Amino acid sequence: MARKAVQQPGQVFVNCPFDADYAGMFEAIIFTVFDCGFVPRCAKEISDSSEVRINKIQRIVEECKFGIHDLSRTELNENGLPRFNMPLELGLFLGAKRFGSGLQKDKVCLVLDLERFRFQQFISDIAGQDIEAHHG
Repeated sequence: MARKAVQQPGQVFVNCPFDADYAGMFEAIIFTVFDCGFVPRCAKEISDSSEVRINKIQRIVEECKFGIHDLSRTELNENGLPRFNMPLELGLFLGAKRFGSGLQKDKVCLVLDLERFRFQQFISDIAGQDIEAHHG
């Protein structure tokens, strides 16, 4: 029987790139979350090849009241295609807040990008939300 995920107080879903170039920023986010007394959560926390990755992300999103979403890595790759994992995971988080019940409606998130209004070029549907710039 599948375990029902329950939102845990003080847990923060960290949705950001996991590449080597972002490692310093990732560590700073994790340190800050811990230093503020919260528990960071992300898709990297458990390596379980038997669990479908999107299911793991959905479970973590469901269990976290808070989210930090960095949209800074949407540039085109060598094939001319962007990476949209972070915007997708932000969409899951916002969808849980909008369509979820009970504690899901209390979700709070911080959305980051390189520049304050850059996101409007690739995900304009979230215009009107307060996006914070970290300038890399």
